[in-house]
Amino acid sequence: MTSATAETDTASPPPADDAPGTGAAAGASLVPAVVRRRLATLDNWLNPYSWLVTGVIVAIAAILRLVGITHPRGYIFDEVYYPTDAWDMLQHGVEWDEKNNGPAYVVHPPLGKWLIALGEKAFGNNELGWRFPAAVAGTLMILILIRVAYRLFHSVVLAGTAGLLMSLDGFQLVLSRTSLLDIFLGLFILMTFAALLLDRDHYRRRWLRALEEGYDPATARSRPRIVPWWLFVGGMTFGLACGVKWSALFFAPFFALLVVVWRVQARRSAGVRRAIGPGLVGDLGYLLLSFLLTVIFYLATWTGWFVTNTGYFRHYRQANGLSEPPILGALLNLVHYHQEAYSFHSGLTDRHPYQSWPWQWLLLGRPVAFSWNGKGDCGAPSCAAEILLLGTPLLWWSFIPALGALLWFGIARRDWRALAIGTGVVAGMLPWFYYAVADGRTMFAFYVLPALPFLILAVVYALGAIMTPPEGVATGAGRTDRQFVGTIVAGVYVLLVALCFAYFHPIFVGQLIPYEDWSSRMWLGNRWI
Repeated sequence: MTSATAETDTASPPPADDAPGTGAAAGASLVPAVVRRRLATLDNWLNPYSWLVTGVIVAIAAILRLVGITHPRGYIFDEVYYPTDAWDMLQHGVEWDEKNNGPAYVVHPPLGKWLIALGEKAFGNNELGWRFPAAVAGTLMILILIRVAYRLFHSVVLAGTAGLLMSLDGFQLVLSRTSLLDIFLGLFILMTFAALLLDRDHYRRRWLRALEEGYDPATARSRPRIVPWWLFVGGMTFGLACGVKWSALFFAPFFALLVVVWRVQARRSAGVRRAIGPGLVGDLGYLLLSFLLTVIFYLATWTGWFVTNTGYFRHYRQANGLSEPPILGALLNLVHYHQEAYSFHSGLTDRHPYQSWPWQWLLLGRPVAFSWNGKGDCGAPSCAAEILLLGTPLLWWSFIPALGALLWFGIARRDWRALAIGTGVVAGMLPWFYYAVADGRTMFAFYVLPALPFLILAVVYALGAIMTPPEGVATGAGRTDRQFVGTIVAGVYVLLVALCFAYFHPIFVGQLIPYEDWSSRMWLGNRWI
């Protein structure tokens, strides 16, 4: 792990044809070293070792998610909804009620089902068809997490650790092998965070370049013009996240605040005295443009509903004697659809045997049984085959102490990385606490999936802090005992997580095992049954 208070990568050197004292080199020489260090970003994205580690871990993750993905046969848990909706969308352009031969009323946006439909289009209306897209999404999450961790920690080891921990998490594995919507939501939220991280680097690089070119924050009347392309990309991917589930909106205010804080910090590092006021107008303006892209991309996920005349509430106004002008009428009908769906979600308080509360999630207080089968020959008098949505216990039970370490080191070291990781955790969990207390809404453990990458990054952050002495990382003869012991501790931890994953793997994939072996894995008794 790198220094906690500043980026340690140096900026790229000036071109060789810049003579000392002239041109860009002269401007660069006038930028104080402390300013260059504060504005520095990760420049060695093409590090071959980082990509080798990425490729190996992603390959392992893909194998774990794809092998045996068609087992068990038939629909499991909420697969009775989404794959059937996806298949109907291929036939009709919208969700369809086969019993009534008319449009179906559904309360989630269409994108996740369209992605499932891509698999069904390629492989047919079968287990491979409706589960393959989820496996791809789960694998892509791991790829992006590794690259995000490499950017945050500047360490191939810690980046690989982040990827391994998610690859060996039963919770993410089960959702990657099941045709539900949450894995797609988690993917697009992580993509949005990655885009914002790249926007942070782009913004800081452009400020450093302006200083190197002679820009003086103390005398200049205007600010450097920096077009936030990656922020716009983040707006697009966030629109896609909302197109899977509306709960993506929980992340909007937290991510927006994070962008503003990062930009203010960059301007302060560049020497701007009034870093908040004048620049805040531009920050908010670009955020509004980004959110406009969110709205556009979200509406695009409803294309099937717009271009057909058979979608539920598609002609609500016309059917109720109201005017329905072109375009505007369709938008007003969609607004009514959203109002009705929101009312459904707000009033969803029915009890369910596998529901759980947010304060139970990290403790694995109530996992969800996706599938159960007691039939078959396992070589024992009684057998069991279950798919249980359960996080790898050793990993999940380390989340809470890791969050404590994240808070401690984040405050003590004033580390921007701790703020970034913590923001993702809070955005992914805090709103659910509110709804649990405010209206007792029915909730399930898989709602926490979008926060999972940030929880894993918190663990990796804590491991990096253990491995890194206060004076920083040294190599060769300068390597300290703290580094050596910390590396051993981190390695042992990852090994134990791997062993724990292997032990629980049968109940992650529905393997038929003796009933006694299944029972021995129910560590929390009836809470897991």
